[in-house]
Amino acid sequence: MELITWRDLERVVLCAGTVIAVVDLPNARKPAYVLTIDFGLHGIKRSSAQITKHYRKEELLGRQVVAVINLPPKQVGHVMSECLVTGFADADGRIVLTAVERPVPDGSRLC
Repeated sequence: MELITWRDLERVVLCAGTVIAVVDLPNARKPAYVLTIDFGLHGIKRSSAQITKHYRKEELLGRQVVAVINLPPKQVGHVMSECLVTGFADADGRIVLTAVERPVPDGSRLC
């Protein structure tokens, strides 16, 4: 494992945001959703997420997620992904979203 500096860590902007829309990612190699997420003062961003094994679209609406919001946009299929939603792989390699224990203002930065 490579060690990083505090300065390296401070450059990563991890924020909470609320999912305001969820649609299927068309023509994806692996089933995925496109999440539209409100990050408050940081704006609204979209992200592709391969989380269809654990989550239905309707249960994601209104849920707060944690995402890296200062990565450059990345083309994923027909969608430009503007942030990276975080999670952990379960024993089968399926992603479980990082959870916010209690509601926080959208755009709150991880401390």
